[in-house]
Amino acid sequence: MYGLVRPLLFALDPEVAHGLSMQAIEATWRSGAHHFLARRPPRLPTRVFWRLFENPFGLAAGLDKNGAHVDALLAMGFGFIEVGTTTPRPQPGNPKPRMFRLPDQQAIINRLGFNNEGVDALVKNVASARRKGIVGINIGKNADTPIENAVDDYLYCLERVYPVADYVTVNISSPNTAGLRDLQRDEPLRALVGKLREAQEKLRSQHRKDTPILLKIAPDLEDAQLDGMARIMLDAGVEGIIATNTTIARTAIGGHKLEKETGGLSGKPLYQRSTQVLSRLRARVGEKIPLIGVGGIMSGGDAVAKVAAGATLLQCYTGLIYRGPNLISECVTALRARREGSV
Repeated sequence: MYGLVRPLLFALDPEVAHGLSMQAIEATWRSGAHHFLARRPPRLPTRVFWRLFENPFGLAAGLDKNGAHVDALLAMGFGFIEVGTTTPRPQPGNPKPRMFRLPDQQAIINRLGFNNEGVDALVKNVASARRKGIVGINIGKNADTPIENAVDDYLYCLERVYPVADYVTVNISSPNTAGLRDLQRDEPLRALVGKLREAQEKLRSQHRKDTPILLKIAPDLEDAQLDGMARIMLDAGVEGIIATNTTIARTAIGGHKLEKETGGLSGKPLYQRSTQVLSRLRARVGEKIPLIGVGGIMSGGDAVAKVAAGATLLQCYTGLIYRGPNLISECVTALRARREGSV
């Protein structure tokens, strides 16, 4: 079905197509016809973060920034979904146009800039969902918050999402909010993680609930940076790492007419670099921290290779845009075959 609809969607502006797609997914779920969207993936139970995932293949943050379609997205067969990025206050994001397709490269460039309705709206949406599955919430800072005060925004969001989140992702790696990636440097990172962990302990006691904190990192890190981040996250007891966000590098699309568009590049051109970072990170943290591999998964083979590189769980975004919902079943089926073959 998606193969028939995709040309129509790709004829539209990417953001318009996104909005229509989300409305269609929601309407299909509410009508009880969601099983027509894609094949249901096989079960592949995976226990991570003290939780049992239906399968290890999830949806990355960004598709549902306000947590308005939780149930409809879970019904597509994802083992988990991540909503957000959310910020303390609503913000419109960067000026349009801010999203660009590169169909021949199976890629997207975006500079959305955390456009969202604010954390209170997201929490209300997630709290009212039926949630037949695991839901993570991705948090960030407002664009007009000075970088030296970024921790205040993260703490504000953490306190509000903690009761309703199955896990919380701290986004310090988007290239579309000025200065945000500076938080990946050793001293700012150590300070941020330390304060978040202190707040987490208080919230755990207050809500009598364990909500793990994950960090989402960039693919554009030198080995020395990766070494320092790994040490800090191990020392702080960070419970998970998402590798990786979008890239600012353009090597993989050199010569393309959109090469000079600013923003994060996702999709197939990101696959090699994100998988390298994933593998290098696994070598540094060993089995002490679960890793979520994301970036350029376009097939079941890509999913298997990410797991072989060190991923505990997986996420997709751009692959869903280009391949449609059947990518979910294809990847879970391939992962199940890998697991059964290794027994």
